[in-house]
Amino acid sequence: MKDPVEFHYRLPGRARGFRPGSHPGTSFGAGQEFAMHARLFDHPDPRRLDLRASQRSVPQQWLVRLHLQRVAVPVQVIVDVSASMRFGTDRTKLDLAADFVEALGYSAFRAGDQVGMLGFDHEAREDLFVPPRHGRAAGDEMAALLRHCVPSPHTANGDAGLARTLDRLAGRRGLVFLVSDFHWPLTRLDAALDRLVSARVVPIVIWDKAEIEPPDAGRFLPVRDMETGGKRTLWLRPRLAQQWRENVARRRVELKTALGRRGAHPFFVEGAFDAEALSRHFLESAA
Repeated sequence: MKDPVEFHYRLPGRARGFRPGSHPGTSFGAGQEFAMHARLFDHPDPRRLDLRASQRSVPQQWLVRLHLQRVAVPVQVIVDVSASMRFGTDRTKLDLAADFVEALGYSAFRAGDQVGMLGFDHEAREDLFVPPRHGRAAGDEMAALLRHCVPSPHTANGDAGLARTLDRLAGRRGLVFLVSDFHWPLTRLDAALDRLVSARVVPIVIWDKAEIEPPDAGRFLPVRDMETGGKRTLWLRPRLAQQWRENVARRRVELKTALGRRGAHPFFVEGAFDAEALSRHFLESAA
């Protein structure tokens, strides 16, 4: 049995909530971070009595120390399981998504957070719904659902079910991971993210090496659209290979710009999931 993979995530600022966890919170409780003094009459807990501060107070009154409690945050992962996510050379992008979900489940368990999952393609995938819960095996079970999910027989746009899936999280706080290759028009992304204005959204962009790096020039290349099933053959000239690379670079910038406007800084997974790189991503984006 392989060792569980863990990454460390954090939210900018303080989280609301009362359930004990590992994130800096806004509520008073059994924490270590001093917040303020208050009257014993207002907070009748003699265990937190501060005699020195009480002696110095004007007017004289009994004062207690109040501390900020560290809290748990709800974590949700939304996974695109459309046809394009089943593409891959060594492993499919959906397999990489399952690797990430597995690591997320263990990381949330270690942080004391509950984690749940939603899936979508042309519709909301009810068979992939997992309600938020806290447990060591939560990530393993969600990853297994992804690895064994049955492809949808429909050929509608892969993102058509995204808005309906996000409706379930509209107005909720917490941390939301959106996992997809984002091979759909970004004009629909703003409307979808409007539903998550209260949450911290982290897009996980999964690309296969064969998508972002063209093969050697000077050959015929059969290609197929994973969403529609359409096929064609290209003569891969050097100029076409260069245009391929330029389009990938432009798409990367478009994603960073469109998502960055919402404070949702994307993390790119290309070929394999790197937990340490994701931890660094959180440290950099939350700084």
